[in-house]
Amino acid sequence: MAQQKSSPEARSVRLLKVGEQVRHILSELLMRQSVHNDVLSAHTVSVTEVRMSPDLQHASVFVKALLGEDEALVLKALRTHTAYFQREVAQRLRLKFAPKLKFLADESFDVASRIDAILNDPMVKRDLGPADPES
Repeated sequence: MAQQKSSPEARSVRLLKVGEQVRHILSELLMRQSVHNDVLSAHTVSVTEVRMSPDLQHASVFVKALLGEDEALVLKALRTHTAYFQREVAQRLRLKFAPKLKFLADESFDVASRIDAILNDPMVKRDLGPADPES
């Protein structure tokens, strides 16, 4: 039986769907405190995004500790228990291959606040001109 060819759009939709499923699974595991770790129990961790590789064998998991405190400790604890998270994701997803998880700090909130601070700078506001286009 020949393999069906899929369009790039269909592949990217599948990547997004699988990434969201992995995100939900990891969020549920962290919310229920399935991992017995003092650092993870003491912090509220949010899984903000999961990016899957095109072959679905690798997943970059972006996490953010609530209020951004002790982020390095939280990442170390997550990386320590990567095998447990991979096993749980594999059992619940039922894919041919279980994705290898890589936990990374989510920098998008820091970047957004830095951009916001730049845009609120008086020198930048002056250069941008009036906010009302009819003025």
